[in-house]
Amino acid sequence: MNEPLPLTPAPQNGSGGPMDLALMPTGGPAPLRADAARNRARLLEVAACLAAERGIANVTMEDIALGAGVGKGTVFRRFGDRTGLLVELLSHQEEQLQAAFLSGPPPVGPGAPAAERLRAFGPAVMYHEHANRDLYMAAHAKPGRRRASPPYQFRLAHVCMLLREARADGDIELVAHTLLGYVETVLIDHLLTRPGMSLGRLELGWYDLVGRFTGRCTG
Repeated sequence: MNEPLPLTPAPQNGSGGPMDLALMPTGGPAPLRADAARNRARLLEVAACLAAERGIANVTMEDIALGAGVGKGTVFRRFGDRTGLLVELLSHQEEQLQAAFLSGPPPVGPGAPAAERLRAFGPAVMYHEHANRDLYMAAHAKPGRRRASPPYQFRLAHVCMLLREARADGDIELVAHTLLGYVETVLIDHLLTRPGMSLGRLELGWYDLVGRFTGRCTG
């Protein structure tokens, strides 16, 4: 019961095959009672903090229970097992990011011109996923299937909306896929670790890329 949360190899589904965390939709299947929702949020906040400190692979269910001040059985009853925790933790992180895009302060959220929101979108995704690297690396293990996932489809629709509002030229959907490809965790992680680029350099690269697509705006 005290083993670290597994990321490699990938979690297994009921048939014994690898489970793709990216295919899991964000949010739960049904609304929780207020107290249950608070308990879920508290457990996920503790899990996220521990994962950021030591890496998700080095966090146990008992660590989360101790950090939240509850019994270990409470954690297992809430999430079922460690794979269930990973799925809900990914959902929780996506919920936070989506909330920033939909209702957060500008320029990430509403209230700023579309081109400015698009410029802010890339760094928001890069820094958010870098802070939760282990979790997103596991979720992005299968890029082809990941692009059919609800979180990716949400990001695609959001970027398409901003491009249209900015009156960018070109095939909007293809441009949106191109921009999202730039901020994929697997690519960002490679650029940070192999060539040794900095997040600041990648952020400037995002601004340059967005400028090339929106610099020809007609309005």
